[in-house]
Amino acid sequence: MSDAVLIEPDVHFIQDIVAHGGGDLKKCYQCATCSVTCALSPDDAPFPRRQMLRAQWGLKDSLMADPAIWLCHNCGDCTTRCPRGAKPGEVFGVLRAEAIKHFAFPHFLGTLLAGPAGLALLLAAGVVVFGLLALAGHPAFGLALPSDRPFEFADLYPVWALEALFFAVSGFLALAIVISQVRFVRALRASGATGPILPGLLSAARDIATHTRFTSCDQERSRYVAHLAVFWGFVGLATVGTVVGMASMAGVLHTPLAQTNPLKIFANAAGVVALVGAVLLLTNRRRDPARRAADTYFDAFFIWTLTGVIGTGAIVQILRLFQSMPWMYVVYVVHLILVFVLFVSAPYTKLAHVVYRTMAMAAAGRK
Repeated sequence: MSDAVLIEPDVHFIQDIVAHGGGDLKKCYQCATCSVTCALSPDDAPFPRRQMLRAQWGLKDSLMADPAIWLCHNCGDCTTRCPRGAKPGEVFGVLRAEAIKHFAFPHFLGTLLAGPAGLALLLAAGVVVFGLLALAGHPAFGLALPSDRPFEFADLYPVWALEALFFAVSGFLALAIVISQVRFVRALRASGATGPILPGLLSAARDIATHTRFTSCDQERSRYVAHLAVFWGFVGLATVGTVVGMASMAGVLHTPLAQTNPLKIFANAAGVVALVGAVLLLTNRRRDPARRAADTYFDAFFIWTLTGVIGTGAIVQILRLFQSMPWMYVVYVVHLILVFVLFVSAPYTKLAHVVYRTMAMAAAGRK
Protein backbone atom coordinates (compact mmCIF):
# COMPACT_ATOMS: atom_id res chain seq x y z
CA MET A 1 0.00 0.00 0.00
CA SER A 2 1.35 3.42 -0.92
CA ASP A 3 1.94 6.02 1.75
CA ALA A 4 -0.94 8.35 2.51
CA VAL A 5 -0.65 11.90 1.21
CA LEU A 6 -1.83 14.69 3.49
CA ILE A 7 -3.41 17.61 1.62
CA GLU A 8 -3.62 20.88 3.51
CA PRO A 9 -5.89 23.33 1.66
CA ASP A 10 -5.05 27.04 1.85
CA VAL A 11 -8.48 28.39 2.74
CA HIS A 12 -7.35 32.01 2.41
CA PHE A 13 -6.13 31.28 -1.12
CA ILE A 14 -9.53 29.86 -2.07
CA GLN A 15 -11.20 32.93 -0.60
CA ASP A 16 -8.88 35.21 -2.60
CA ILE A 17 -9.74 33.41 -5.84
CA VAL A 18 -13.45 33.75 -5.16
CA ALA A 19 -13.15 37.39 -4.08
CA HIS A 20 -11.13 38.52 -7.11
CA GLY A 21 -13.24 37.15 -9.95
CA GLY A 22 -13.22 33.36 -9.55
CA GLY A 23 -16.51 33.19 -7.71
CA ASP A 24 -17.85 30.35 -9.86
CA LEU A 25 -14.90 28.06 -9.08
CA LYS A 26 -16.96 25.71 -6.92
CA LYS A 27 -19.37 24.97 -9.78
CA CYS A 28 -16.73 22.84 -11.52
CA TYR A 29 -17.57 19.13 -11.28
CA GLN A 30 -14.56 17.86 -13.26
CA CYS A 31 -16.29 16.88 -16.50
CA ALA A 32 -13.15 17.84 -18.50
CA THR A 33 -15.13 19.72 -21.16
CA CYS A 34 -12.74 22.66 -20.71
CA SER A 35 -9.63 20.59 -21.43
CA VAL A 36 -11.21 19.00 -24.49
CA THR A 37 -12.43 22.35 -25.78
CA CYS A 38 -9.20 24.31 -25.35
CA ALA A 39 -7.21 24.49 -28.57
CA LEU A 40 -4.10 25.50 -26.63
CA SER A 41 -4.22 22.60 -24.17
CA PRO A 42 -1.46 20.04 -25.00
CA ASP A 43 -2.30 16.34 -25.10
CA ASP A 44 0.48 15.38 -22.69
CA ALA A 45 -0.46 17.96 -20.00
CA PRO A 46 -4.03 19.14 -20.61
CA PHE A 47 -5.54 22.11 -18.80
CA PRO A 48 -7.57 23.68 -17.19
CA ARG A 49 -9.39 20.73 -15.55
CA ARG A 50 -6.49 19.75 -13.29
CA GLN A 51 -5.85 23.33 -12.24
CA MET A 52 -9.53 23.89 -11.46
CA LEU A 53 -9.44 20.93 -9.07
CA ARG A 54 -6.28 22.18 -7.40
CA ALA A 55 -7.82 25.62 -7.02
CA GLN A 56 -10.90 24.08 -5.38
CA TRP A 57 -8.58 22.30 -2.96
CA GLY A 58 -6.58 25.45 -2.26
CA LEU A 59 -3.25 24.00 -3.42
CA LYS A 60 -1.57 27.36 -3.82
CA ASP A 61 2.08 26.29 -4.07
CA SER A 62 1.28 23.74 -6.75
CA LEU A 63 -0.64 26.28 -8.85
CA MET A 64 1.89 29.07 -8.49
CA ALA A 65 4.57 26.76 -9.94
CA ASP A 66 2.34 25.44 -12.74
CA PRO A 67 3.24 26.89 -16.18
CA ALA A 68 -0.21 25.90 -17.47
CA ILE A 69 -1.85 28.96 -15.94
CA TRP A 70 0.34 31.07 -18.26
CA LEU A 71 -0.21 28.92 -21.36
CA CYS A 72 -3.90 29.90 -21.16
CA HIS A 73 -4.72 33.11 -23.10
CA ASN A 74 -8.23 33.48 -21.65
CA CYS A 75 -9.84 33.27 -25.08
CA GLY A 76 -13.13 32.22 -23.52
CA ASP A 77 -13.72 28.92 -25.35
CA CYS A 78 -13.75 26.85 -22.17
CA THR A 79 -15.89 29.35 -20.29
CA THR A 80 -18.45 29.45 -23.11
CA ARG A 81 -18.78 25.66 -23.29
CA CYS A 82 -18.62 24.85 -19.57
CA PRO A 83 -21.93 23.07 -18.76
CA ARG A 84 -21.89 24.33 -15.18
CA GLY A 85 -20.79 27.93 -15.79
CA ALA A 86 -17.63 27.49 -13.74
CA LYS A 87 -15.75 29.94 -16.02
CA PRO A 88 -12.28 28.34 -16.04
CA GLY A 89 -10.85 31.18 -18.12
CA GLU A 90 -11.73 33.72 -15.46
CA VAL A 91 -10.37 31.49 -12.69
CA PHE A 92 -7.08 31.24 -14.60
CA GLY A 93 -7.01 35.03 -14.89
CA VAL A 94 -7.26 35.26 -11.10
CA LEU A 95 -4.54 32.61 -10.70
CA ARG A 96 -2.19 34.64 -12.89
CA ALA A 97 -2.84 37.74 -10.80
CA GLU A 98 -2.18 35.72 -7.64
CA ALA A 99 1.09 34.40 -9.11
CA ILE A 100 2.29 37.92 -9.88
CA LYS A 101 1.51 38.93 -6.31
CA HIS A 102 3.10 35.74 -4.92
CA PHE A 103 6.47 36.18 -6.66
CA ALA A 104 6.58 39.99 -6.47
CA PHE A 105 9.61 41.87 -5.20
CA PRO A 106 9.22 43.58 -2.88
CA HIS A 107 6.28 41.49 -1.80
CA PHE A 108 4.38 44.31 -0.11
CA LEU A 109 4.17 46.23 -3.39
CA GLY A 110 2.67 43.22 -5.13
CA THR A 111 0.02 43.02 -2.42
CA LEU A 112 -0.56 46.77 -2.28
CA LEU A 113 -0.95 47.27 -6.03
CA ALA A 114 -3.37 44.37 -6.35
CA GLY A 115 -6.19 46.70 -5.29
CA PRO A 116 -7.48 50.26 -5.87
CA ALA A 117 -5.79 51.52 -2.70
CA GLY A 118 -2.44 50.95 -4.40
CA LEU A 119 -3.45 53.13 -7.34
CA ALA A 120 -4.50 55.93 -5.01
CA LEU A 121 -1.15 55.78 -3.22
CA LEU A 122 0.78 55.73 -6.50
CA LEU A 123 -1.12 58.76 -7.77
CA ALA A 124 -0.45 60.57 -4.50
CA ALA A 125 3.23 59.62 -4.70
CA GLY A 126 3.35 60.98 -8.26
CA VAL A 127 1.84 64.28 -7.16
CA VAL A 128 4.42 64.58 -4.36
CA VAL A 129 7.37 63.58 -6.55
CA PHE A 130 6.60 66.00 -9.38
CA GLY A 131 5.60 68.72 -6.96
CA LEU A 132 8.97 68.45 -5.24
CA LEU A 133 10.78 68.39 -8.59
CA ALA A 134 9.03 71.57 -9.63
CA LEU A 135 9.96 73.25 -6.36
CA ALA A 136 13.55 72.07 -6.63
CA GLY A 137 13.82 73.57 -10.10
CA HIS A 138 12.06 76.77 -9.10
CA PRO A 139 12.77 77.55 -5.44
CA ALA A 140 11.12 80.95 -5.79
CA PHE A 141 7.77 79.16 -6.33
CA GLY A 142 7.41 80.60 -9.80
CA LEU A 143 8.04 79.28 -13.29
CA ALA A 144 10.95 80.72 -15.23
CA LEU A 145 8.80 81.43 -18.26
CA PRO A 146 10.71 82.68 -21.32
CA SER A 147 9.87 85.92 -23.09
CA ASP A 148 12.05 85.49 -26.17
CA ARG A 149 11.12 81.96 -27.31
CA PRO A 150 8.21 79.47 -27.26
CA PHE A 151 7.24 77.88 -23.95
CA GLU A 152 8.74 74.43 -23.38
CA PHE A 153 8.16 71.76 -20.77
CA ALA A 154 11.77 72.05 -19.66
CA ASP A 155 10.79 75.44 -18.25
CA LEU A 156 8.80 73.51 -15.64
CA TYR A 157 10.99 70.42 -15.27
CA PRO A 158 14.66 70.38 -16.31
CA VAL A 159 15.36 67.53 -18.69
CA TRP A 160 18.16 66.15 -16.56
CA ALA A 161 15.89 65.92 -13.51
CA LEU A 162 13.18 64.00 -15.35
CA GLU A 163 15.65 61.66 -17.01
CA ALA A 164 17.41 60.96 -13.72
CA LEU A 165 14.07 60.19 -12.06
CA PHE A 166 12.80 57.84 -14.75
CA PHE A 167 16.13 56.06 -15.16
CA ALA A 168 16.16 55.47 -11.40
CA VAL A 169 12.60 54.14 -11.58
CA SER A 170 13.60 51.98 -14.55
CA GLY A 171 16.48 50.56 -12.53
CA PHE A 172 14.09 49.61 -9.76
CA LEU A 173 11.74 48.17 -12.37
CA ALA A 174 14.49 45.98 -13.84
CA LEU A 175 15.55 44.78 -10.37
CA ALA A 176 11.97 43.91 -9.40
CA ILE A 177 11.41 41.98 -12.64
CA VAL A 178 14.68 40.05 -12.39
CA ILE A 179 14.12 39.00 -8.77
CA SER A 180 10.49 38.02 -9.37
CA GLN A 181 11.51 35.91 -12.37
CA VAL A 182 14.29 34.22 -10.41
CA ARG A 183 11.69 33.26 -7.80
CA PHE A 184 9.31 32.07 -10.50
CA VAL A 185 11.94 29.97 -12.27
CA ARG A 186 13.03 28.38 -8.98
CA ALA A 187 9.42 27.43 -8.30
CA LEU A 188 9.05 25.98 -11.80
CA ARG A 189 12.19 23.87 -11.38
CA ALA A 190 11.22 22.75 -7.88
CA SER A 191 7.88 21.52 -9.20
CA GLY A 192 9.70 19.02 -11.42
CA ALA A 193 7.05 19.46 -14.11
CA THR A 194 9.14 21.49 -16.55
CA GLY A 195 12.22 21.03 -18.66
CA PRO A 196 15.22 23.31 -19.29
CA ILE A 197 14.17 26.92 -19.82
CA LEU A 198 17.00 28.47 -21.87
CA PRO A 199 16.53 26.26 -24.98
CA GLY A 200 12.89 27.30 -25.24
CA LEU A 201 13.31 31.04 -24.69
CA LEU A 202 13.80 31.95 -28.35
CA SER A 203 10.73 30.01 -29.45
CA ALA A 204 8.68 31.47 -26.59
CA ALA A 205 9.81 35.03 -27.37
CA ARG A 206 8.89 34.54 -31.03
CA ASP A 207 5.46 33.31 -30.02
CA ILE A 208 4.94 36.28 -27.70
CA ALA A 209 6.08 38.70 -30.41
CA THR A 210 3.63 37.33 -32.99
CA HIS A 211 0.74 36.47 -30.62
CA THR A 212 -0.06 33.55 -32.92
CA ARG A 213 -1.62 31.50 -30.13
CA PHE A 214 -4.50 33.97 -30.00
CA THR A 215 -5.54 32.83 -33.47
CA SER A 216 -6.35 29.37 -32.08
CA CYS A 217 -9.26 30.79 -30.08
CA ASP A 218 -12.76 30.49 -31.50
CA GLN A 219 -14.79 32.76 -29.23
CA GLU A 220 -12.63 35.90 -29.20
CA ARG A 221 -10.38 35.79 -32.22
CA SER A 222 -10.74 39.58 -32.52
CA ARG A 223 -8.58 39.98 -29.42
CA TYR A 224 -5.59 38.95 -31.53
CA VAL A 225 -5.35 42.27 -33.38
CA ALA A 226 -6.05 44.33 -30.26
CA HIS A 227 -3.44 42.57 -28.11
CA LEU A 228 -0.86 42.64 -30.89
CA ALA A 229 -1.39 46.38 -31.40
CA VAL A 230 -1.09 47.15 -27.69
CA PHE A 231 2.03 44.99 -27.39
CA TRP A 232 3.96 46.45 -30.32
CA GLY A 233 2.71 49.99 -29.74
CA PHE A 234 3.94 49.83 -26.15
CA VAL A 235 7.27 48.31 -27.22
CA GLY A 236 7.70 51.12 -29.76
CA LEU A 237 6.99 53.84 -27.21
CA ALA A 238 9.27 52.25 -24.62
CA THR A 239 12.08 51.93 -27.17
CA VAL A 240 11.87 55.55 -28.32
CA GLY A 241 11.62 56.78 -24.73
CA THR A 242 14.76 54.87 -23.77
CA VAL A 243 16.74 56.01 -26.82
CA VAL A 244 15.75 59.66 -26.44
CA GLY A 245 16.36 59.56 -22.69
CA MET A 246 19.85 58.11 -23.02
CA ALA A 247 20.75 60.44 -25.90
CA SER A 248 19.50 63.45 -23.92
CA MET A 249 21.51 62.49 -20.86
CA ALA A 250 24.61 62.09 -23.06
CA GLY A 251 24.04 65.48 -24.66
CA VAL A 252 23.69 63.95 -28.13
CA LEU A 253 20.02 64.83 -28.51
CA HIS A 254 18.03 67.82 -27.38
CA THR A 255 14.32 67.85 -26.70
CA PRO A 256 11.69 68.71 -27.68
CA LEU A 257 12.18 66.91 -30.96
CA ALA A 258 10.87 68.51 -34.12
CA GLN A 259 7.61 67.02 -35.42
CA THR A 260 9.51 65.91 -38.53
CA ASN A 261 12.21 64.08 -36.56
CA PRO A 262 12.15 60.32 -37.41
CA LEU A 263 12.10 59.40 -33.73
CA LYS A 264 9.14 61.72 -33.16
CA ILE A 265 7.28 60.27 -36.14
CA PHE A 266 7.98 56.73 -34.97
CA ALA A 267 6.85 57.52 -31.42
CA ASN A 268 3.62 59.07 -32.65
CA ALA A 269 2.96 56.11 -34.91
CA ALA A 270 3.60 53.69 -32.03
CA GLY A 271 1.27 55.71 -29.84
CA VAL A 272 -1.50 55.53 -32.44
CA VAL A 273 -1.05 51.75 -32.78
CA ALA A 274 -1.15 51.22 -29.00
CA LEU A 275 -4.15 53.52 -28.61
CA VAL A 276 -6.07 51.72 -31.36
CA GLY A 277 -5.36 48.39 -29.67
CA ALA A 278 -6.44 49.74 -26.28
CA VAL A 279 -9.66 51.19 -27.68
CA LEU A 280 -10.43 47.87 -29.41
CA LEU A 281 -9.95 45.99 -26.14
CA LEU A 282 -12.11 48.41 -24.20
CA THR A 283 -14.79 48.41 -26.91
CA ASN A 284 -14.90 44.62 -27.03
CA ARG A 285 -15.37 44.52 -23.28
CA ARG A 286 -18.18 47.06 -23.42
CA ARG A 287 -20.00 45.13 -26.17
CA ASP A 288 -19.83 41.81 -24.33
CA PRO A 289 -22.01 41.86 -21.18
CA ALA A 290 -20.43 38.67 -19.84
CA ARG A 291 -16.89 39.99 -20.34
CA ARG A 292 -17.85 43.35 -18.85
CA ALA A 293 -19.36 41.68 -15.78
CA ALA A 294 -16.22 39.56 -15.35
CA ASP A 295 -13.85 42.53 -15.50
CA THR A 296 -11.70 42.98 -12.42
CA TYR A 297 -9.51 45.80 -11.18
CA PHE A 298 -6.45 43.80 -12.19
CA ASP A 299 -7.73 43.48 -15.78
CA ALA A 300 -8.62 47.15 -16.09
CA PHE A 301 -5.66 48.81 -14.37
CA PHE A 302 -3.02 48.46 -17.08
CA ILE A 303 -5.18 49.14 -20.10
CA TRP A 304 -6.77 52.26 -18.62
CA THR A 305 -3.43 53.59 -17.38
CA LEU A 306 -1.82 53.03 -20.78
CA THR A 307 -4.76 54.72 -22.49
CA GLY A 308 -4.39 57.67 -20.13
CA VAL A 309 -0.65 57.94 -20.83
CA ILE A 310 -1.12 57.92 -24.61
CA GLY A 311 -4.13 60.23 -24.54
CA THR A 312 -2.51 62.87 -22.36
CA GLY A 313 0.69 62.57 -24.39
CA ALA A 314 -1.19 63.38 -27.59
CA ILE A 315 -3.03 66.30 -25.98
CA VAL A 316 0.22 67.66 -24.56
CA GLN A 317 1.79 67.72 -28.02
CA ILE A 318 -1.12 69.64 -29.48
CA LEU A 319 -1.23 72.15 -26.62
CA ARG A 320 2.53 72.78 -26.91
CA LEU A 321 2.28 73.37 -30.65
CA PHE A 322 -0.44 75.96 -30.05
CA GLN A 323 1.41 77.36 -27.00
CA SER A 324 -1.73 77.00 -24.93
CA MET A 325 -0.93 78.37 -21.47
CA PRO A 326 -1.39 77.25 -18.72
CA TRP A 327 -3.11 74.07 -19.91
CA MET A 328 -0.04 72.66 -21.63
CA TYR A 329 1.69 72.51 -18.26
CA VAL A 330 -1.34 71.17 -16.39
CA VAL A 331 -1.85 68.28 -18.82
CA TYR A 332 1.91 67.67 -18.91
CA VAL A 333 2.01 67.13 -15.15
CA VAL A 334 -0.94 64.73 -15.38
CA HIS A 335 0.87 62.90 -18.18
CA LEU A 336 4.06 62.57 -16.13
CA ILE A 337 2.13 61.26 -13.11
CA LEU A 338 0.43 58.61 -15.25
CA VAL A 339 3.78 57.59 -16.79
CA PHE A 340 5.20 57.32 -13.27
CA VAL A 341 2.26 55.11 -12.21
CA LEU A 342 2.70 52.91 -15.31
CA PHE A 343 6.43 52.47 -14.68
CA VAL A 344 6.30 51.75 -10.96
CA SER A 345 3.36 49.35 -11.25
CA ALA A 346 4.70 47.43 -14.27
CA PRO A 347 6.08 44.37 -12.38
CA TYR A 348 2.83 43.98 -10.41
CA THR A 349 0.10 44.45 -13.03
CA LYS A 350 -1.05 42.77 -16.22
CA LEU A 351 1.98 44.16 -18.04
CA ALA A 352 4.03 41.54 -16.16
CA HIS A 353 2.22 38.84 -18.16
CA VAL A 354 4.81 39.29 -20.91
CA VAL A 355 7.75 38.07 -18.82
CA TYR A 356 5.87 35.41 -16.83
CA ARG A 357 4.26 33.94 -19.94
CA THR A 358 7.57 33.91 -21.82
CA MET A 359 9.26 32.01 -19.00
CA ALA A 360 6.38 29.58 -18.58
CA MET A 361 6.19 28.82 -22.32
CA ALA A 362 9.94 28.29 -22.44
CA ALA A 363 9.79 25.96 -19.42
CA ALA A 364 6.88 24.01 -20.87
CA GLY A 365 8.65 23.71 -24.22
CA ARG A 366 5.58 24.78 -26.22
CA LYS A 367 6.27 25.54 -29.86
